[in-house]
Amino acid sequence: MSDRVEPLAIAVAQIAPGEDTAANLEQLRDLATTAASRGAKLVVFPEYSSYFSPALGSNSVAAAEALDGPFVAGLEAIAKVLDIHIVAGMLERSDDDSRFFNTLVALDPHGTLVAKCRKLHLYDAFGQRESDWVMPGPIEEPRLFALGDLTVGMQTCYDIRFPEVSRRIVDAGADVIVLPSEWVRGPLKEQHWRTLVTARAIENTVYFAAADHGPPVGAGNSMIVDPMGVELATIGDETGVAIAWVSVARIAAVRAVNPALALRRFGVHALPH
Repeated sequence: MSDRVEPLAIAVAQIAPGEDTAANLEQLRDLATTAASRGAKLVVFPEYSSYFSPALGSNSVAAAEALDGPFVAGLEAIAKVLDIHIVAGMLERSDDDSRFFNTLVALDPHGTLVAKCRKLHLYDAFGQRESDWVMPGPIEEPRLFALGDLTVGMQTCYDIRFPEVSRRIVDAGADVIVLPSEWVRGPLKEQHWRTLVTARAIENTVYFAAADHGPPVGAGNSMIVDPMGVELATIGDETGVAIAWVSVARIAAVRAVNPALALRRFGVHALPH
């Protein structure tokens, strides 16, 4: 019997969620069903999948839920029925009545919440002020989960502009980093998106699965990039799913040619605040 491990299919799903959480969940269910029917074992949805309003405000705070609330329960049901892992972004209730956490949740095929990640760097850039309504996540050890023989880590949207975030996740053992995002459209923003996602994959020699909102607010272009920076699958500006096959063998082959992680001379440390 061969010890060779077969590649595993993962998917990014692109939607333009709105202010109706039940309707958003229905979209997630339909796209997850499509991805699973094509063989995907992990489906990655965007940031703010539970609820999205183009302008954050008190309505967003009111829409925030606990981790055992109806949105995560809905994801649990989808994961169990389809026998897949799901990662999606949600508005998580905090102890501050005026702000919420921008949180990613990962559920396994049993519907168990196996990891969560709160956005670290808030989008106070390009004329936006996410921190007016969102609390930054605490600096803690990266939350990872197993997917076959691969290890998956998570980060959120604006965190991609800080290379140390990805490096820290890879140092913790991730082979694949998922990046749920709401990458706002604007001058040069699509170029930034492609460049940053590809650069993080190349410099860390890992896979990146980046799921964005579609237009009219999001830039779209959800993609899966391999450890050599090859764009394996991409969605343009429409709602849909894209699937690619990933493997530890590909990571090992790339690292044999490009041992950048082994050759580096600097580490990553949290800054005092």
